[in-house]
Amino acid sequence: MEISAHHQMSDEYTELYSRVPLKLQLAYGIGHVLNDVCASMWFTYLLVFFHLVLEFSNWQTGFMLLIGQVADAIATPFVGYHSDQSDNFWFCGYGKRKIWHLFGTVCVLGAFPFIFSPCIGCTNSHKSVQIFYYSMFIIIFQFGWASVQISHLSLIPELTPNEHDRTKLTAIRYCFTVISNVLVYVITWIILHMNNGENSKIGPSDGPKFQRVVWSVLSLGTVCSLLFHIIVKEVGNEGTNNVRGGQLRTSVGDLLTNVTVYQVAFIYMASRLFVNLTQVFIPLYLHETLDMAASSLALVPLIMFIGSFITSMLIEKINRCCGRKLTYAIGAILGITACIWVKFGTGVDYISHYIYLVAILFGSGCSIILVSSLGVTTDLIGEKTDSGAFVYGIMSFADKLANGIAVVIIQDLHNDASNTTYYRDVLTNVCGAAAFSGALAVICLFTRVRSRNLDYESVPNYNSINN
Repeated sequence: MEISAHHQMSDEYTELYSRVPLKLQLAYGIGHVLNDVCASMWFTYLLVFFHLVLEFSNWQTGFMLLIGQVADAIATPFVGYHSDQSDNFWFCGYGKRKIWHLFGTVCVLGAFPFIFSPCIGCTNSHKSVQIFYYSMFIIIFQFGWASVQISHLSLIPELTPNEHDRTKLTAIRYCFTVISNVLVYVITWIILHMNNGENSKIGPSDGPKFQRVVWSVLSLGTVCSLLFHIIVKEVGNEGTNNVRGGQLRTSVGDLLTNVTVYQVAFIYMASRLFVNLTQVFIPLYLHETLDMAASSLALVPLIMFIGSFITSMLIEKINRCCGRKLTYAIGAILGITACIWVKFGTGVDYISHYIYLVAILFGSGCSIILVSSLGVTTDLIGEKTDSGAFVYGIMSFADKLANGIAVVIIQDLHNDASNTTYYRDVLTNVCGAAAFSGALAVICLFTRVRSRNLDYESVPNYNSINN
């Protein structure tokens, strides 16, 4: 494959910089653990908690998740834009990314425990009053979550100019995401299994158990956030860790008129739809379609994320060998295979054994798809790191809005309690379509880059991964 002279110069330029040390890689990775454990609870157990424990209707539970996703969608571009501009503030000597990370951490810790607790002073009130109560904490939590997510992601292109190091940082970040999810499910399984017994189902009496899970994982997340802020250093007023001796900036207008930005946003949105909807509806599929015990609502997601963890350690090598396009396609194939198996999986053997193989396929597919989509976004930012947070904000806006709308529509359409195969069909059709759409969009993006021979500056690093 022919490589432009400009790209060759860029490769020689990046070689001048030392690779990111392991200590910094690990410290960066744990900086998102608090968000990860909260996201695991949010996507996996929010509908379970509000529907089965607090006894809200399907529509009401979906509506509250939608409120959170809309709040997150609005917050992400706001945080992204102001994070890019915040070097004018006095407190940003601490670091313009890290100050938003710290602010978001405080919001998350202050609001999240109330979401998985009974409505204080209004447990017997009308459901609309309780929805308003929970919505206030959900909005605060989501604004804080967005602040941590965007500031953490926008550090990747600033910590290193090297494409493979960026992929490694993304993979390490996702590796800790998987570890966080595994810990959440282990803790949940222990609490539900030890207290509920082998065959019991989730019910209103399980509220205190979910609260114990929340406080356990928040303690872990708090420690990790403290270590991140102590170890990872950011130079504030001089423009963060200036790995190039000078950063490039793209105006908001240029970003919003760039077709490639919208293509990448669609890829990220489809990827997140597959990952998040799988995580949201697997527990309800296990509970309603397969009629499995309460402990399985933690055990099956645990197996899923163990598969994801193993895969995440191989992604950087797969990407280096195959390129972004083929790597994403491999993840999509694994995910679609799992969706098809869910469609036709029945019987005692499936419930006893094969469901765990399906979980591994889901986990591996999610790992590859998500890391690859983040890598494509990082490549879009390229050397224009001063616009990085806003770019991630655009991606996250599309992702959060699409996920919220999808969940509320899916929940609203489920108005027949006797239809036990509903969530099976959701996993097969909706999640499968999301994985297929993401793979198709990746192929179209790279085909467009190659056929039009787009300039390296307008689509940074794509020539290097278009293989």
